Amino acid sequence: MRRLQLLAFLAVIPHSLAAQGPLNSYGNPSRMRAAPTRPEISVRDLQIRLYQFADDSMQGRQVGRAGNMKGTDYIASELRKLGVRPAGDNGSYFQVLPYHLRSYTNSSRLSVNGNPLQWNADFVAVPGTRAPRPINGAEVVFGGVAGDTTQQITAAQAAGKFVVLRSRGASVTLTVNRPQFAPPPTRFASAVAVATVDLDGVSMSQRVAINTPAVATQLAAGRGRGAPSAPVSDSLGLLRQQVDQLAPAATIRLTSDAASRLFGGQPVDRLPLGTAGGTVNASLDFVSLPSLYARNVIGIIPGSDPQLRNTYVALGAHNDHVGFNTPVDKDSLKAFNLERNRRLMANGMIALSADQLAAIRVNMDSIRKRHPVARLDSINNGADDDGSGSMALLEIAEYVQAMPVKPKRSLLFVWHTGEEAGLIGSAFFTRNPTVPMDSVAAQLNIDMIGRGRGEDLPGGGDDYLGVVGSFFDSKDLGETVAGVNTKQSRPFALDYKYDSTLTWTGYNNIYGRSDHFNYALQGVPIAFFFTGLHGDYHQRTDEAEFIDYPHYARITKYIGELGLTVANGPRPRMNGSRPARPPKTVVP
Repeated sequence: MRRLQLLAFLAVIPHSLAAQGPLNSYGNPSRMRAAPTRPEISVRDLQIRLYQFADDSMQGRQVGRAGNMKGTDYIASELRKLGVRPAGDNGSYFQVLPYHLRSYTNSSRLSVNGNPLQWNADFVAVPGTRAPRPINGAEVVFGGVAGDTTQQITAAQAAGKFVVLRSRGASVTLTVNRPQFAPPPTRFASAVAVATVDLDGVSMSQRVAINTPAVATQLAAGRGRGAPSAPVSDSLGLLRQQVDQLAPAATIRLTSDAASRLFGGQPVDRLPLGTAGGTVNASLDFVSLPSLYARNVIGIIPGSDPQLRNTYVALGAHNDHVGFNTPVDKDSLKAFNLERNRRLMANGMIALSADQLAAIRVNMDSIRKRHPVARLDSINNGADDDGSGSMALLEIAEYVQAMPVKPKRSLLFVWHTGEEAGLIGSAFFTRNPTVPMDSVAAQLNIDMIGRGRGEDLPGGGDDYLGVVGSFFDSKDLGETVAGVNTKQSRPFALDYKYDSTLTWTGYNNIYGRSDHFNYALQGVPIAFFFTGLHGDYHQRTDEAEFIDYPHYARITKYIGELGLTVANGPRPRMNGSRPARPPKTVVP
């Protein structure tokens, strides 16, 4: 008896050592230390993994930022420990997307009438996605007030000129080096440069930060970003517009003293529109360096069947989230989100009006009793979105890797980046696959499987699980999804309603809003699993401590069994066809 008690005590030591702080109302600590994991899929291991992956140190894992590199490094290091075979670029676990860090170097120069202005002290150039057009012998002209077209010169007056604009109101303190998308056409599109006088209130360290790359961007504008081009009625106008986009006007920020020197010492705030200044020459040293801030992570566990091991069951999740924002009191925000979601559910999942939102009151007295000092948080950790899916894949990989006999087909694990930026990681992988796309028998996508409580959505509870697209695309795969569920000791209540358009605000087109969609476009049968949106969706309160770990672990085990069943069974057929032949891949 004493021996059994000792063994039981030893079994709980790793969990108790890993947990930090008192447990919350969901039975979870606020923090948990890293600890070794075991082959079996368990609540403990999912907690250990997710608390690391959704930690503040990951900086919200946003594609294009250093946090995405940190998150993908963690996944790759775990795959390396497990011995999962790398399947990315050049024998690595990574498939690097074409993102670049762009900046101007300190050797950039600008002079007026042969008199130099000093970099950072007098002017700073703001990097965009492309190198700007040359500035050689450009005439300076006062263009008016920034952001006020009623007080600006015409497009014809600006063409080919170095346009100087007076700032409207208080100067903006800092324009950080952040993603720049193709600007909408403006009356200054044909200028060689547009310089705004707003640098006086910016500290020297902030001026340096303008050209210290912190965010990597793609060459082209992201899907759905930027403004549409204005209609052009003639071919010459269209050509001009295209040239303007390929070699845009330089964006420059000036001190008021530097601006006056451009006009022979005249203060800019007294100049009439169209006033001519000196002649500017500049050499803006623009550099664009490949970045590791946007990476898919890919690994393979080879199958055991000599023939079928060359076909794959793909399991996917997205490694990115939405980064960081302004600091908020996380405890009051959590209380607000809970109440807002309660009222949203009572309102039939129709968005609350501004008046309904304004009527929500949070009991700060009870919050301050527990946390006397506001706990400010600026990082969107994405524990559920999609830390839950990403760490479920690692748990499944660890479980399968420990199996003495592997499934017949190979398992292809892909952690896509940039789902939040428009499914760009899965689009890149399916167009540039590291295995032939016609060898992928099915794709199981996991995005947000960590919640699904009754307080999160109508019909939620311990057995809730949403399934998208399985019967929609492949009756074979849909029947397998349902069949594996019925064999569970406690089957899930599978919810198929998301295949149809819903009246619920925020729930339309769920089928097209995660990475499985790009596999379906290639003719691959898909099934997408998630437990619904909730009040902490894309909020600073999507934290590891609010995950429903017992529910999460059951779902992870079920998806693992489903992947093994598909890997050992006949290839699912697309509805009304033989096994799908995908269209030719298109390299972007």
